[in-house]
Amino acid sequence: MRRLLGVLLSGTLVAATPVAARASTSPRQAALDQIVATGAVGAVAEVRDDHGVWRGSSGTAVLNTTTPVPVNSRFRAGSITKTFVATVVLQLAASGRLRLDDPVARWLPSIGPGITVRDLLDHTSGLFDYLRTLDLPPSPEFFANRYRTWTADELVERGLAQPPTSDHPGTTFAYSNTGYILLGQLISAVTGHTYADEIDRRLIRPLGLTGTSVPGTSPRIPGPHPHGYVRGPGDSLVDLTTMNPSVMGASGQMISTTADLNRFFAALFAGRLLPRPVLAEMELPGVPGSPYGLGLFFRNTPCDIPVYGNDGDALAYQAWSYSTLDGSRQVTIAVTPNFQANLDDLVNSYVDQVVCGS
Repeated sequence: MRRLLGVLLSGTLVAATPVAARASTSPRQAALDQIVATGAVGAVAEVRDDHGVWRGSSGTAVLNTTTPVPVNSRFRAGSITKTFVATVVLQLAASGRLRLDDPVARWLPSIGPGITVRDLLDHTSGLFDYLRTLDLPPSPEFFANRYRTWTADELVERGLAQPPTSDHPGTTFAYSNTGYILLGQLISAVTGHTYADEIDRRLIRPLGLTGTSVPGTSPRIPGPHPHGYVRGPGDSLVDLTTMNPSVMGASGQMISTTADLNRFFAALFAGRLLPRPVLAEMELPGVPGSPYGLGLFFRNTPCDIPVYGNDGDALAYQAWSYSTLDGSRQVTIAVTPNFQANLDDLVNSYVDQVVCGS
């Protein structure tokens, strides 16, 4: 679900949301307030570093109210789902139930020859991104279908119906949600269980991620949460807190919390979920110059300490979760955007502040 903002930001900007008053004046709180002032209805963050754990929120949970955003908010995590899916696939590879260089057609015969499991994981398959074929906000067709159930087969077919982005799988990075829908199907083909069941059994329950779930077709976010909004007709903000998340499937439908995502990435980088050699391969770029490994994004910081993790755009919610490889510094932020600005630069600066100690 990554990179939806380019579509949603087009058009007239909507009114800014005032930042709720805060007693704290810490640099982290001030930076979170700035993110809200620039382009969000609300925001929530958790930072873990040498000083311990800091949690904060800013803005409002509901537009045009003074209801604060709960610091234990649940939110749609978008493409951070991909790292969970990739971890399950790599666990299957580590146990010998599949190989990363297996052709996908071995498990999913409808996929043509030449594309491997690895190609799906690192976005070098060349498969067209099905998301680009869908009606998105502020299209009236999108709102008419907000509760429609999409099957994985339908989403894959939309991607396969378009020309590939590359004729040579494994050579060129091109972000594709289609590949992760296929990985969800692959998990089912190998294990006999849905990818949601495998994520729950292998990751959510063992790590005690009590605020994390794979909702399937359920339209609601359980537990405390801010409302999320998208641009509607006439550049208004439309509440999209409830929707059928099957349109995102294995590419981005998970619900989580800042604490749970930090806990997951801490466990991943500590070697609790994958053997070290497999984890090391996960962290490597798929092709030279790519920012993406096997389900992980990575980027450098001004102090030359790289961070690894993922970020996600789930229409009405955006989230970022990044960590140093030693787990000593982690930050997870989720926002409900008001589409007044692209928040990537501000959030990246927030991550830099945490990692570099500025």
